[in-house]
Amino acid sequence: MSTLTLDAAEEIIAAAHKRAQAIGKAVSVAVVDAGGFPIAIRRPDGARPLTPDIARAKAYTAAVMQRPGRMLKKWQESQPVFFSQLSQLPGAALPIMAADGSVTIKKDGEIIGGLGIAGGTADEDQQIAEEVLAQLGYELEFAAWGVAGEPAAASGKDA
Repeated sequence: MSTLTLDAAEEIIAAAHKRAQAIGKAVSVAVVDAGGFPIAIRRPDGARPLTPDIARAKAYTAAVMQRPGRMLKKWQESQPVFFSQLSQLPGAALPIMAADGSVTIKKDGEIIGGLGIAGGTADEDQQIAEEVLAQLGYELEFAAWGVAGEPAAASGKDA
């Protein structure tokens, strides 16, 4: 069983901040373990005050729902009442946010955590998350919900 260490979380955060700086953005980055518990959250100078909380909720969603936010969007759109109730469950630590910049961290076929990026546009947050995880050797393919067979891309086209 793989785990996501503090060193690995800080490596992800450093790479995300470097990538965000390259496109002129100050983004907050959160990394959580497979249960949605925070490992590390960083808000750089210039990032808006609410972005760490948004990043953490995105990371939490990706971990506990075991799919990237992009894959969850169609499901959320088709069942908004269900999704609104998820955040009200007694065990829910944070709101469920099916949003770009919410990416499940997967290594060797195992879900080990979630990454949340907040502070850029939706597309920028997503691009940073996917590029950083790919660069660091994490997997970005996930099976579509309830469908046996080939994995769907993290883009959510088959969610």
